[in-house]
Amino acid sequence: MHLQESGEMYLETILILSQKSSGVRSIDVGEYMGFSKPSVSRAVGLLKSGGYITVDAGGFLSLTDSGREIAEKIYERHTLLTQFLMRLGVDEKTASEDACKMEHYISDTSFEAIKNHALNRIK
Repeated sequence: MHLQESGEMYLETILILSQKSSGVRSIDVGEYMGFSKPSVSRAVGLLKSGGYITVDAGGFLSLTDSGREIAEKIYERHTLLTQFLMRLGVDEKTASEDACKMEHYISDTSFEAIKNHALNRIK
């Protein structure tokens, strides 16, 4: 199953929230993303059926290995692209918003080139 941008955003959100709290529920995801309960419920169902997350009896969401891999990839892209744009002089809010758009569409090749360039500039 190929994930669309929205699915990647949900996985990234679950990853971020799980780093801040011991348990993540659908309501937490909805509040963080500003989405309605029905939208989150549908997405959770799709992610669960796709094998990207599990939901325990208490309603807590966990990333599967494949879900975690995607979430970490998107989060790394978001973080690095935001920092890269800020170093170019873009304000933090705009850099974060633009990185959020770019993170889903940039090729692995282009991202790795930007990553290598950014890391070499730091050294």
